[in-house]
Amino acid sequence: MKKVLIALDYGPTAQKVAEVGFSMAKAMNAKVILLHVIIDPVYYSTPDYSPIMGFTGFMDVSPLELNSIETLQLASEHYLEKMKQHLGDKNIQTVVKEGEQAETIIKAATDYHADIIAIGSHSHKWLAEMLVGSVTEKVLKQSSIPLFIIPTRKQEG
Repeated sequence: MKKVLIALDYGPTAQKVAEVGFSMAKAMNAKVILLHVIIDPVYYSTPDYSPIMGFTGFMDVSPLELNSIETLQLASEHYLEKMKQHLGDKNIQTVVKEGEQAETIIKAATDYHADIIAIGSHSHKWLAEMLVGSVTEKVLKQSSIPLFIIPTRKQEG
């Protein structure tokens, strides 16, 4: 394994996915690519959107201004740079793409010749009962590149 693509969203578990994926890559002495896929810009200005990692603090942009692709691109690049700094490796490559999440993750992994895709799963029983329609499930079903699925739901005692 020479390259690990770590797919990150803006969810509250993105940091865990980045850290676990990065640890796996470092254990294999592999290069790391952090990827964020921008979806429909309108989504970022809806009540469903939940900002994390300082995204809303990026240049003091209000939610209504986040519907431009250019602003989202800059904010996403800033977000990935913050994650790269958090992981402490200046050799990490960051990539922002726009499109449908699962398809774009698979295409990016193929284009960058990734040997494995690290991605989080928010489901209750992570692989056995993956949420229907989830990005992770779509990538799992459509990708010929192996996946490293990181369960991100907290275990209940």
